[in-house]
Amino acid sequence: MAVIQAAESPPQTTPEGTPLPAEHARLAAHTLLLALAAAGERLAAVGDRGVIVLSDDRGASWRQAAHVPSQALLTGVCFFDARRGVAVGHDEVILTTGDAGENWSLVHYAPEAQRPLLDVWCGADGLGIAVGAYSTYLTSSDGGASWHESHFAPAPAPRAAGAAPSATAAAVEEAGGGFHLNRIVGASAGRLYIAGEAGHLYRSDDRGGHWQELSSPYAGSFFDVLPLAGDALLVSGLRGNLYRSEDAGASWRRLETGTVALLDGAAALPGGALAVVGFSGVVLVSRDGGRSFSLEQQGDRSGLSAALGVGANALIVAGEDGVRQVALGAAGSGEPR
Repeated sequence: MAVIQAAESPPQTTPEGTPLPAEHARLAAHTLLLALAAAGERLAAVGDRGVIVLSDDRGASWRQAAHVPSQALLTGVCFFDARRGVAVGHDEVILTTGDAGENWSLVHYAPEAQRPLLDVWCGADGLGIAVGAYSTYLTSSDGGASWHESHFAPAPAPRAAGAAPSATAAAVEEAGGGFHLNRIVGASAGRLYIAGEAGHLYRSDDRGGHWQELSSPYAGSFFDVLPLAGDALLVSGLRGNLYRSEDAGASWRRLETGTVALLDGAAALPGGALAVVGFSGVVLVSRDGGRSFSLEQQGDRSGLSAALGVGANALIVAGEDGVRQVALGAAGSGEPR
């Protein structure tokens, strides 16, 4: 999920009410792009007005997908394998591909619900979960061909005896809505995490069958989770907040970041380095397993939304200026390669 988003606009549809397909643009790879995923050796990035771009050379060059049947803002993408994938976005759009992202089909569309989908996870055996605004939670068991809405009802986090819910939680409950579910990631064969608004974090140990709310270290929103070895993980969010847990979210330690920019994307690189990206061109790099980070501010200061490691010191980033490569260790360069 990403929070660098285009202004909301009415659904772009035909007179029959079906979505218009994404238009092809010469500079598609330089438009607002919010999420990244790998389909085998191929990389895919999705974003504004239904744009999906693909790379077969580890991000050195990009081309637009042949057919995308929607102009909705796309916010999340994942792949079950090298050919089958899912993308989600505004208008509660869900798209699927069977040819590694070249062509996409519309399988779910509900603009009247006014609940944008914000991220999607692809698991083994065709299991998929899409999450979004107001605790929207959709599941698929057939590789994305069909989707079913479920009520997201996690077990509450432990709370001191007699303690009342926070004012934010009480207001959301009274309004009958739910917290936005910003990001869903897999940590192992069975374990999943969700990062949400207002400090909400969740864990499932049975592939989404049941969820447990975690004790949160921070009341502001979280936008990404990066699982590490064993039970360790990182969560990132507003105002440069980055936390590490060694025990699957039971306890937390705040990490120094040197920034107050929003952090909304993270990646593990081959070779062991970790990177966290965010607004204002922030790239945080760790070479000690996520115990400490150094700031490599990109010179153009453009907002970054997602990251994907493609080499020991090579990162693909997506954001408000599209998708590009970043060489770690070249702090301040910020120049596309």
